Amino acid sequence: MLVKVPYGHQVLEADIPAERLAGVLLPQTYHGEAPGTELVEQALAKPYGSPRLRDLAARAQTIVVVTSDHTRPVPSALTLPILLREIRSGNPNAAITILIATGLHRAPTEAEMLAKFGPELVAQEHFVAHDAQDESSLVQLEELPSGAPCFLNRLAVDADLLVAEGFIEPHFFAGFSGGRKSILPGIAGKDTILVNHSAQFIDHVCTRAGNIEGNIFHRDMMAASEQAKLQFILNVTLDEAKNVIGAFAGNHRDAFAAGVQFVENLTKLPSMQADIAITSNGGYPLDQNLYQAVKSIRTAEFAVKPGGVIIEVAACQDGLGGDSFYRILTSHTDREKILANIRATGATDTPLDQWEAQVLLRAMCHYRIILVTDGIDAATLEKMGLEGAESLEAALSKAYGYMGETAKVVVIPNGAGTYVAG
Repeated sequence: MLVKVPYGHQVLEADIPAERLAGVLLPQTYHGEAPGTELVEQALAKPYGSPRLRDLAARAQTIVVVTSDHTRPVPSALTLPILLREIRSGNPNAAITILIATGLHRAPTEAEMLAKFGPELVAQEHFVAHDAQDESSLVQLEELPSGAPCFLNRLAVDADLLVAEGFIEPHFFAGFSGGRKSILPGIAGKDTILVNHSAQFIDHVCTRAGNIEGNIFHRDMMAASEQAKLQFILNVTLDEAKNVIGAFAGNHRDAFAAGVQFVENLTKLPSMQADIAITSNGGYPLDQNLYQAVKSIRTAEFAVKPGGVIIEVAACQDGLGGDSFYRILTSHTDREKILANIRATGATDTPLDQWEAQVLLRAMCHYRIILVTDGIDAATLEKMGLEGAESLEAALSKAYGYMGETAKVVVIPNGAGTYVAG
């Protein structure tokens, strides 16, 4: 059987004999009941638990709209113009700032801005990229339930009306993306994000994709959103081709809950234990670096036997994704030692990118991981304890060498956008 796995803006293919293929795990097929623009307009016309956005805007002078950065596939060139029209239909003279929720990511380049938002929007609107390390741009609020300090972007906190757009999909430790995640980590300060992403949080039993019950990340994120006075969200859901198939607007709690229920029904995959798992982040934009690729590696863990092989397919056109991420992974030749050092790190001392390294190291302690990419050289991967392969076929050949010619293979083409029950 010819299997296809997203890779950047293309797909990689490999032939797997039918007797070796344990399954191809895909989200349920769902076709939107209307074109994406209509779904967004319908959602804004009938919000969950809230007046229409135009009515909220009528009473506001300063309005901040939080949007996702270039690493997220939110189709802002489609959604933002509709959202802004709704605001201006209620208040044509409102002062609107579009705040890009970078979390601890770098600010988008001009080219990335144009690609994500479109030339017209970039030229006409006032965009500000959040900087989590700029203390002058932050305000401290009440301590979060976990004990983490709560620093948020001052523009958002001081706004008369705070709105956020985003998208909902399974998230490997927050349960699901979307809603409250635009605030924390989206527009939070560095100290808040580092405590929220500490080793103890990452290792918590409820920290996994598809789960928000008892999830300490979710709890802190919701608390931060309440303190920021997030009044209204527009969240969309996407199919494998990144088309809008659902839209949910309104009160940040109610609209998010409705979106999660919709996504959960589509993205929960059956439990499976194969010898080899092939996965990816669903291609661009989420496979721009190795740091992000950890998300689908985490999903694959639930579908492969201990001691098995995970083949990660990621273009990594932006390389590793962070110097700190690389330094942690190469700080010792013993993976268990690095992991022990991470777990001994106090929450307030969490270094940048430790959480992603922690998740990857946990996987590396139980599985052999082969990365199919042309964005990172083999020598660099070897220093990190990973193997490289120039093609999917070459990676499979290596995996069969480790697991035997009769090894069973499971394929999860979009491991970042789905999760395995378990």
